[in-house]
Amino acid sequence: MIPNILSILIFLPVVLAIPVLFFKKESETLIKSYTLGVSILTFMVSLLLFINFDASTGQFQFVEKTKWINFINTNYFVGIDGISLLLILLSTFIIPLTIIASWKTIKTKVKAFYFLMLLMLGGLIGVFCALDLLLFYVFWEFILIPMYFMIGIWGSENRIYATVKFFIYTVSGSVLLLVGIIWLGFLALPILGTFSTDLIELKSVSYNLPVDSQIYLFILFTLSFMIKVPLFPLHTWLPDAHVQAPTAGSVILASLLLKMGTYALIRFSLTLFPAGFVELTPYFAALSVIGIIYGALLSIVQKDMKKLVAYSSVSHMGFIVLGTFALTAEAIQGSVIQMINHGLSTGALFLIVGILYERRHTKEIAKYGGVMKVMPVFSVIFLIVVMSSIGLPGLNGFIGEFLVLIGSFYSPNLGSHWYAIISTTVVIFAAVYLLWLYQRIMLGPLDKEENKNIKDINKTELVTLIPLVIFIVWIGVQPNTFLKVTEKSVEQIIVNIKTVTPKFNHLIGD
Repeated sequence: MIPNILSILIFLPVVLAIPVLFFKKESETLIKSYTLGVSILTFMVSLLLFINFDASTGQFQFVEKTKWINFINTNYFVGIDGISLLLILLSTFIIPLTIIASWKTIKTKVKAFYFLMLLMLGGLIGVFCALDLLLFYVFWEFILIPMYFMIGIWGSENRIYATVKFFIYTVSGSVLLLVGIIWLGFLALPILGTFSTDLIELKSVSYNLPVDSQIYLFILFTLSFMIKVPLFPLHTWLPDAHVQAPTAGSVILASLLLKMGTYALIRFSLTLFPAGFVELTPYFAALSVIGIIYGALLSIVQKDMKKLVAYSSVSHMGFIVLGTFALTAEAIQGSVIQMINHGLSTGALFLIVGILYERRHTKEIAKYGGVMKVMPVFSVIFLIVVMSSIGLPGLNGFIGEFLVLIGSFYSPNLGSHWYAIISTTVVIFAAVYLLWLYQRIMLGPLDKEENKNIKDINKTELVTLIPLVIFIVWIGVQPNTFLKVTEKSVEQIIVNIKTVTPKFNHLIGD
């Protein structure tokens, strides 16, 4: 096993991003090839995590811990469980594909773009393996920088408005998170004898706090995470950011950045404040269901392809949040695998939108029609991705949604079947807006002159989509390949909650 493999994964893309700044501007092919090579190397190193990961235990593995800031007892503390592992693999898998997708579309400030892509990769890995709250916060904020510039520089005509809105929402949430970390650190003083931001140490602190304190801290942490998800009604920055971002930005935003919020909900809110989590479940579960319905209904009426996919993300992320608050093994397992599924399917949808946009330079659905006649190979891939987002059995989306809904249906923590029943009916809406999107773009008469000369998908575009389609089918047919990785980690979370909150055992279930 490679020593310090997590540190290597975090800093490999960050350190190797620096030479990009010294390449000549004219050497665009070299810059792109170098960046792609670094991202593929990072992916290959991440596979070593998967190969050497022990799925029989729910404990943190590959742990590294060294002193960072002595006077506030903060450590460089990283480690992963099954949940972290899948999200790290998703990150290292998606970034190379977005680099390939940007090969011909990014034509200005090429060095800066690919430099930021590698910084983004290192920051994402850091977010998913940080076990010190201050270290997590540093990575959490670090991600804001490359995404801010990615939308602001390479975005569409209203990119400045979208960037500022994204920045204000994200920073507002980060302030709440920082206040919560500092407050919890000071609450550790009388118990630990020192200020601490160590997740493992703070578990023992937070479990001894009164329920009221847990609730207040839970609100501070969770509101920050829910802005990133985003959960209704904190979602309004997302459609603007998606519409204005370049294709690579939209893919990274949907596939990876949104997962930071749902991951942090499980890793920190649920782990540190179980009493607050259980007490406030009805409110957040209700917001999740509202978000599922709201996102689906707005998707139906969209005229812009990117906005439709963006609002569908609001709906799909609502499923993930609902499954987490259900607090059953099936529902949380479903939430985790649905994070991966959404990353694959929605990432693929944004790549598909980008392919169409590059040919017609419009995202307006009404400008298309009958495109299947000139793009037959593309139409097949598009249909597979649409079906996976709908949740067709045999494809990845079905597995996640089924586990979330069945786990939520009998969840004692939710206390009602109606959350699952209402959410199940909304699956029909997903079929409506996605099949209607496909029908309006790909089917019907090819009566618009501009569409008649559209070329079918090329080899470069196939390279970005085929790997996603492979995993869409793989998870749908053999979900246990990935579910077994997170099974013990999810069980450990539920066992911990039962251990420290015995009075809530009847709510959490068996």
